[in-house]
Amino acid sequence: MSNTPLRPDKRQMRAAFEQSAAHYDAVAILQREVADRLLERLDLLKMTPATILDLGSGTGYCSEKLATHYPRARITALDLADTMVQRSRGRFSRWSRLRRGHQFVCGDAEALPFADQSFDMLFSNLTIQWGSDLETTFSEMKRVLRPGGVVLYTTLGPDTLRELRASWAAVDEGVHVNTFLDMHDVGDAMLRARLAEPVMDMEHLTITYEEAMTLMRDLKTLGAHNVNPGRRHGLTSPKKLKSVLGAYEQFRRSDGLLPASYEVVYGHAWRAEQEDEASPHSPGEFAFSLDRLRGNHE
Repeated sequence: MSNTPLRPDKRQMRAAFEQSAAHYDAVAILQREVADRLLERLDLLKMTPATILDLGSGTGYCSEKLATHYPRARITALDLADTMVQRSRGRFSRWSRLRRGHQFVCGDAEALPFADQSFDMLFSNLTIQWGSDLETTFSEMKRVLRPGGVVLYTTLGPDTLRELRASWAAVDEGVHVNTFLDMHDVGDAMLRARLAEPVMDMEHLTITYEEAMTLMRDLKTLGAHNVNPGRRHGLTSPKKLKSVLGAYEQFRRSDGLLPASYEVVYGHAWRAEQEDEASPHSPGEFAFSLDRLRGNHE
């Protein structure tokens, strides 16, 4: 089997997130934790953006936090699923929407429905991994950023859900778990899009469950269940599901809980003030520090 990650089926992905919006927040533990960690990095920025795009806004958790952190900014929340967009809109009062001009848009990160140089900041939490062409996504980010603007994002790496993937692999050779790009491939896509001074880092987070079936149900509720084009259609037989759950037991820890691992990648980059300032690095060459965030970018 190829190690190249399969890109998600966008139609299936949109449908999954449309269905998940009503119950998403009840199980979005990882999503909020990662969002909070990315939001903390805003304190290192020496800039006050007037316009912010929350790319892949989901139910609006980050949009609301961004509006609090930057009370004078105009927030635009964009998501592929309209039901998610409406959830985001519901977090803001009519008064705040009118006063600050916040916008709520259903759209695709690979074809952003905005004019060139529309935003000072792009903020994207656990979204870009669902696209079919990461370089196109980064190119669109750069296009709508103003010179000197910044993009901050998180995404998932290939170790994500490795226990679940191994458990399915013990049962058959089908594609049952979403696959994700390596951090270096993400960084190379930023460079090809000519975003300047890309910086990345990574950490592993673990959520624990008493039963593996709860993990599977949570993934479905989140809309993050298998949306790869290589997946098998139809219901999984009770016998096969029992085998998968049994295979997952090999990962049960001494505390009696089952782990679900996530490889979380953090990144940020800038749109250069001048195009010839864009990063000259070769593929695979990007920084692993937060020095630019601590600088005097105005």
